Amino acid sequence: MNFVPHEQMSNNRGRIIVLALYCSFFAAIAVVWAAKNDDILGLWYNEEHDGIIEIYKCADKYCGRIVWVKEPDYPADDKMGRSGRRRVDDENPDPNLRNRPIIGLTMMSGFIFDGENEWKSGSVYDPKNGKTYRGTLTLISPNKLDLRGYVLFSFLGRSTTWTRIDP
Repeated sequence: MNFVPHEQMSNNRGRIIVLALYCSFFAAIAVVWAAKNDDILGLWYNEEHDGIIEIYKCADKYCGRIVWVKEPDYPADDKMGRSGRRRVDDENPDPNLRNRPIIGLTMMSGFIFDGENEWKSGSVYDPKNGKTYRGTLTLISPNKLDLRGYVLFSFLGRSTTWTRIDP
């Protein structure tokens, strides 16, 4: 039979209590940082800070529209003679949609919250090149959002990080 001195048992008990407190603390932090479905709602700067996207509920899914761009009008040296006019969706592959204003344009649709700080199954339209991609959104922190756009597989795409605008 092994005999453990009372001081050593008491010391071990203290370590176990401290370890349990650490585990409880980190578990509580994980719960606090776990995103809820509506945590992405609001206004976000794109990575370049030349556009603001509003993420909003559309039925039971999440969508996004452009609400501000740094240069809303065509420049004076526009090759198409549109100087001073509002920018439109001129890169759209559908000629019937090329006159849509950029401001107010829905560029994200169909995102579904999956419960793990991620919204999936959406599509992302890039008005700079007129292409539509599959997309996922990952809330990195309350103020940082990763958008991944891809073609067939997630690894065949690119990511960009958006920053929340304080209300």
